[in-house]
Amino acid sequence: MSVEVSVIIINYNSGLFLKQCVDWVFNTKENMEIIVVDNASADDSLIRLKSAFPNEIRLQVISNSSNLGFAKACNAGAQNASGQYLLYLNPDSILDRHAISEMLNSLKNDPTVGMVGGLLTDPDGIEQGGGRRTVPTPWRSFVRAFGLSRFAHRWPRLFFDFHLHKQPLPDQPIEVEAISGACMLVRREALEDVGPLDEGYFMHCEDLDWCMRFRQKKWKILFVPTAKVIHYRGGCSKSRPIFVEWHKHKGMMRFYRKFFRHQYPGILMWLVGLGVWLRFGLIATYYSGRHVARWFGLLRA
Repeated sequence: MSVEVSVIIINYNSGLFLKQCVDWVFNTKENMEIIVVDNASADDSLIRLKSAFPNEIRLQVISNSSNLGFAKACNAGAQNASGQYLLYLNPDSILDRHAISEMLNSLKNDPTVGMVGGLLTDPDGIEQGGGRRTVPTPWRSFVRAFGLSRFAHRWPRLFFDFHLHKQPLPDQPIEVEAISGACMLVRREALEDVGPLDEGYFMHCEDLDWCMRFRQKKWKILFVPTAKVIHYRGGCSKSRPIFVEWHKHKGMMRFYRKFFRHQYPGILMWLVGLGVWLRFGLIATYYSGRHVARWFGLLRA
């Protein structure tokens, strides 16, 4: 049987989410394969997966000896994929039964479309930020970091940040500048033209980088509102929040320097960097404070 879609799932201590995600994917389409790339998980997520699908020939598991990061793991999965289309999917996601078909139709209807993403929602159905967005340029990031987006109602062009999820949901696929790496369906021809994910990112912002490169190569990116995906955001990273935030903010800085350092004044880039690391400092302080509070709470108990 020929494989139309290769689903690439990167696992790192995702617990029950991994088995649940794979189960839902298998219920959506037949001519597909699932490639799970495990970044040296220490939990029982792989054991649960293999126990649930002991003889499933459509499931391939690649076990890394260490945590290589998201981009390297995705590229390893792609190298082992045989499908015409590649779906990069977070393990803490549940696909609607028709989500893959809806995204596939959007790709097939227009040969200039290289990548599509679906409607990411919380379990309560509220749309998440990131599923449809504009590129976070240094100015937009400056606006967001310093809370200037609160003036957007008066000066929308000047103080708009980059998320689009607060705008009305479109009734058909629309072209956007960027989608989320939690759910990306990619045309193989486009991947071969653009190249793999930048492995200089450990986790976070590699999806934005890829979107920038797709658009530089004149491939369109679509947001498909009828492709519904429940995303338990942060379900695989709650145990190490400061570690995750460090790499997220480090990725932001790599993204800005890579694409914008020659387009913006040095002072603005410096202020953006200041905002990024100030934000990280505040977040790290918050999580550290929570950890200390829990520790003292246990002592009092």
